[in-house]
Amino acid sequence: MTTLKFSLHQLRGMIGVVVSYEGQRFQVIEVLEDGPYLVLQHSEDTSLQPDQHGDPRRRVPHTVTIPVFEKNGSEFHSRLLSLDLIES
Repeated sequence: MTTLKFSLHQLRGMIGVVVSYEGQRFQVIEVLEDGPYLVLQHSEDTSLQPDQHGDPRRRVPHTVTIPVFEKNGSEFHSRLLSLDLIES
């Protein structure tokens, strides 16, 4: 079985990159080491964020977390492979 070598430093280099995911425009805003995962922020869509009591208080950008690898660790996750780079 082959293992993919992809460093967190390389992933962090993707922060700020604008991508298309499921036909919508997102920007990579963070890399989570556990996984690892890419965190994408929608460029226009917002959602209501509830406070500690569950009451909606403010609008925040919609975010999506994308796993980098499949569970077996030997292949890139299909959701990651579905990202398309958008030229800025």
